[in-house]
Amino acid sequence: MKNIKESCIEFLNNANTRKELSDILKPITNSIYNEVYIYIWIICFYSIILFLLILANLFLLTKILNKTKIVHMQYMN
Repeated sequence: MKNIKESCIEFLNNANTRKELSDILKPITNSIYNEVYIYIWIICFYSIILFLLILANLFLLTKILNKTKIVHMQYMN
């Protein structure tokens, strides 16, 4: 006697079954994609802006550290 996993695998191995299942799920996936599409773009832009802000902070931090090293060297002499 087959268990549920084996019978599901056997059922989905058929090419026609996979095509029919894909055709059934296509409208659902399209509607989900259309609902989430704008949020995906917002997340992408947010990630890019966040990366640029972190890069700018790193650049400013290195400039400040270099200036403090120069000032510290002048006081040492």
